[in-house]
Amino acid sequence: MFTRRHAIRKREAKQIIQHINSYLGCSMDGSLEMAEYRGRKIFLVDGKVEGLFIDEKPFLTVNGIKRWGAKNKWVMVDDGAIKFILNGADVMAPGIIKADESIAKGDIVWVCDGRNLPLAVGRALMDGREMIAATRGKAVENLHHMGDELWKEGEW
Repeated sequence: MFTRRHAIRKREAKQIIQHINSYLGCSMDGSLEMAEYRGRKIFLVDGKVEGLFIDEKPFLTVNGIKRWGAKNKWVMVDDGAIKFILNGADVMAPGIIKADESIAKGDIVWVCDGRNLPLAVGRALMDGREMIAATRGKAVENLHHMGDELWKEGEW
């Protein structure tokens, strides 16, 4: 399960919350704890796994995005892409319907379906506008998705 679980100092917790709220356009709040899960640095909000660190920067998990209602850094895919993404595949450009145009290559983004249900978290391999226009190639590297081990830890 979790190793090295501990409370986060108030100042550090405040910085994490401010970063996530400004980056994702949500209003996350609560008591934060840090832990490690299978070699990944994660954080818990009010005792639930709702965040992870990617490249040393905090980001919400699929469950965290669903709970806190992120509004920025999203990529929307068509129904045909969903089953592949939920099996861990990267997001291909032909499956993208819309994307936040403020996305830059290398940004951490969240992937949703046409009903705005979060499916995955990944690293953008193209800019937002490029994702929409592209007809081939990988657009987002899948780092965490609904149904993976980390997601299952958050569903309790």
